[in-house]
Amino acid sequence: MNFVAPDFMPVLPEIFLLTMTCLVLVIDVFLEQRQRHITYGLAQLTLLGVALLVLLTYARAPTTTMFGHYVKDAMGDLLKFCICLASAAAFLYSRDYLRQRDLFKGEYYVLGLFGVLGMMVMVSAHSLLSVYLGLELLSLSLYALVAVDRDSPVASEAAMKYFVLGSLASGMLLYGISMVYGATGSIDLQVVADAVARQGTNDLVLVFGLVFLVVGLSFKLGAVPFHMWLPDVYQGAPTSVTLYVGSAPKLAAFALVMRVLVDGFGNLQGDWQQMLVILSVLSIALGNLVAIVQSNIKRMLAYSTISHVGFLLLGILAGTPEGYSASMFYIIVYVLMAVGAFGVVILLSRTGFEAENIDDFKGLNDRSPWLAFVMMVVMMSMAGVPFMAGFYAKWVVLQAIVDVGLVWLAIVGVLFSVIGAFYYLRVVKCMYFDKPERNELIEVGRDVEIAISANGLLLIILGLYPTALMTWCSTALLN
Repeated sequence: MNFVAPDFMPVLPEIFLLTMTCLVLVIDVFLEQRQRHITYGLAQLTLLGVALLVLLTYARAPTTTMFGHYVKDAMGDLLKFCICLASAAAFLYSRDYLRQRDLFKGEYYVLGLFGVLGMMVMVSAHSLLSVYLGLELLSLSLYALVAVDRDSPVASEAAMKYFVLGSLASGMLLYGISMVYGATGSIDLQVVADAVARQGTNDLVLVFGLVFLVVGLSFKLGAVPFHMWLPDVYQGAPTSVTLYVGSAPKLAAFALVMRVLVDGFGNLQGDWQQMLVILSVLSIALGNLVAIVQSNIKRMLAYSTISHVGFLLLGILAGTPEGYSASMFYIIVYVLMAVGAFGVVILLSRTGFEAENIDDFKGLNDRSPWLAFVMMVVMMSMAGVPFMAGFYAKWVVLQAIVDVGLVWLAIVGVLFSVIGAFYYLRVVKCMYFDKPERNELIEVGRDVEIAISANGLLLIILGLYPTALMTWCSTALLN
């Protein structure tokens, strides 16, 4: 049997990322603590290089390589580009935070880069094997990142919870993959899709395999009732890690759902649609209601994430190209909002003080009007206030649901969005109408100031002119 070498050109960004990450790991070993900025710079250069390679090799048509385990298409390239930008922003915002807490070490950046590699593998997965490999590479990096502050018992506890529950979810996913393989004889998503089209719901093993896959994916997304890890991890991890965990991986999770459910099990849409309806309603309801009673802003944003995951699932369960592009637009905007929110939380923290409580935002407008304005834009966008990016994102998702006749689901989404606006606006009220409890000067580097400003302004621009990004999402999914 002759071995035919696969085409490595479509995998060029991943090869470059892996090579540079290993290089950063080796170089970091020989650096002293005062030279650690070299590791940071190399990590940022790596992400910039990957983003440029993704754009330079942008897919005009889907290409499958690596013996059918990898697909390069426009959807994957757009999500990879956004993952690189979100990760670069997370590294930038975290730099001073890590330095103040003696956590400015190479491990954070190396694990972060390996996490990005896992996300990119997930985004381009064309088989259930590459789905699992990408997911585990990301998960193992995140487990270690959450525990990066070895002296913090809270972080260690959060990492243990994440690891144990994540292992259970991985087991569920792997069990589902084995059942699908047993029913179809393949792990290639295209072959699985063809087998599903032939067998349909007649094969109970296939249906049970789908159920286990949905359970595993729901855990990774943080959808109710598989959300129990998310608030504890968000609160227990250092804020720099929470920023990373709560942003870029959500883009990879969206791609994972699209690859597995839409590409692999599109012909069983009637089955997984019912499961997603339950997951989305529970997530939107519980996320918004429990967030109201939170006093810790990281925990509040965790429950906010759960509610946003519910909205993300609404677009996917619509089962139409409009619904898929609406969900893709939604998740990109959500990541932009999450990076901005946790970025401001990090900037308010300083040596020996964590700005974790909502009361820590009291009087922020008196201390830093511009930071207060950025946080207000982020909160209002998350709440879905008109003329913000979050409003348009929710609008297109609800429109996709209404178009397929699920009006009651859209009404549930609107109702809980109105309820959820309370806890977002409470943060705005604290910043603008309460007296500050502290008067310390907020020191922000020029590069961080530019990034956080661009972050906030993008949410306004995308709210007023969403057409460009929405069109990009639509064309990427049609490719």
